[in-house]
Amino acid sequence: MPVCDTCGNDYDKAFEVTKAGKTMTFDSFECAITAMAPVCAHCGCRVIGHGVEAGGGKIYCCAHCADHVKGLKDRA
Repeated sequence: MPVCDTCGNDYDKAFEVTKAGKTMTFDSFECAITAMAPVCAHCGCRVIGHGVEAGGGKIYCCAHCADHVKGLKDRA
């Protein structure tokens, strides 16, 4: 059976996710998020939605966390 790359669980319903050419195996979305989701440059939480991207490739989980970036504007 496939083994989760995050927790090591041997699970018959595991799935694969490919990001930027790297494929990993997971037993849950929680493990996939832990391994592959970017981290907010302000608060450190995992960005599991669209997030807000600022210059220099920094990603923020929301407009509030990105608010301190000068010149960054939300589309709303």
